[in-house]
Amino acid sequence: MDAPDQSAGHASSKSSGQTSSETSPEETPAPARPVLEAPDIARVLTRIAHEIVERAKGAHDVVLLGIPTRGVFLARRLAAKLEEITGRAIPVGSLDITMYRDDLRLGPARTLARTEIPADGIEGRVVVLVDDVLFSGRTIRAALDALNDIGRPRAVQLAVLVDRGHRELPIRADYVGKNLPTSLRETVKVQLTELDGRDSVLLGVRPAPTRGGADQERADAGQ
Repeated sequence: MDAPDQSAGHASSKSSGQTSSETSPEETPAPARPVLEAPDIARVLTRIAHEIVERAKGAHDVVLLGIPTRGVFLARRLAAKLEEITGRAIPVGSLDITMYRDDLRLGPARTLARTEIPADGIEGRVVVLVDDVLFSGRTIRAALDALNDIGRPRAVQLAVLVDRGHRELPIRADYVGKNLPTSLRETVKVQLTELDGRDSVLLGVRPAPTRGGADQERADAGQ
């Protein structure tokens, strides 16, 4: 007995208005495009370093604390540029915020990073928190809570490579590499040589969420 003709059934399913599982070309997200390349990142970090020196009147009492992961590498780069400008080594460390996040219950357990505070501490100093992307502001709120458990700096400032907007908390960066207005469907990915083998900032589009993925997308957007 001959096998039934599958093509006829396939054609009839299309003609009956059933939707194919394949994504149409119009729904396929465009590939991420670079908005900052390595020379741009180097240039904006140099500018931020000069702004820190000017605002802190020489950066004598400045301490840089990077927020893991990429914020730590950016803080180290800023410290190197500040040393070039001032001729003095600038204390630099890292501040883990994992246990201070307000979205721990929304996802799987997160790996703890390291908190490293320079030997002279932060008491009475100007602490500059450093992160790669400022979005909702919840990461920085967690960093402020973590910092409060460590000591009492004279002032706290914030330096970010990219500010993409969509703030959910009244938090503002003091030093911004690039203001990048985005929609909530867009994604901003920072790549650094220390982790990714290259320096770039990529702007992409998040795929349309499935029915079960809407909650997770909202959780990701709040980071």
